[in-house]
Amino acid sequence: MTSLPGGSDDPDSATEQQALVCAGCGVKAESPQPTWTFSVENGERRYFCDACSRENLRAIEGRLDSSWW
Repeated sequence: MTSLPGGSDDPDSATEQQALVCAGCGVKAESPQPTWTFSVENGERRYFCDACSRENLRAIEGRLDSSWW
């Protein structure tokens, strides 16, 4: 398995934790949020808060194969 540069297994990566920012509404979270949704779009990590995830649930599920629902 490989990781992107700056990943957690990169010994030269910074150990400081960045605040998460919702890609939908821009709200910030200082620590990891278990209710947030994570996706990788065009090779970029994107996080969505629980409110944005709930508002767009049908669009999110619409991209899944029927075996997931």
